[in-house]
Amino acid sequence: MTIDIDNRQPLDYDESIIIKVIRCTVARENDAELIEHGEVSVSLVNNEEIHELNLKYRGIDAPTDVLSFPMDGYILGDIVISMEKAIEQAKEYGYGIERELGFLVAHGMLHLLGYDHEDKSSEREMFTAQEGILEAVGLSIKGN
Repeated sequence: MTIDIDNRQPLDYDESIIIKVIRCTVARENDAELIEHGEVSVSLVNNEEIHELNLKYRGIDAPTDVLSFPMDGYILGDIVISMEKAIEQAKEYGYGIERELGFLVAHGMLHLLGYDHEDKSSEREMFTAQEGILEAVGLSIKGN
């Protein structure tokens, strides 16, 4: 699997978290072809840049924490994460940045793989999958 990380926001964090979460998410889908040939791009940006993308592609005039842009075939797509939002949310929830970043990457990857949270049932399915991924890579908050 090819994973391209474009970090436009210098920050002290363990980049291997992104790679572990992506690989775990794809492995969870039991798709050997994606594991071998898949491609995903992760861009770490600021609130201003993600705000522009959110307005352009979703019509929402505000920054968000994560956007996913699915593609077809082995090129899974792009995930864009606001590091400013990730830091803000990590502080708000009392998590470390690696845990929040892992959560956002898992959330973005699941969107690339077709999950959504448009209704209670799909939301429950997606959030259960997210927690399973975070638990598998050692970032679960269960029991805390």
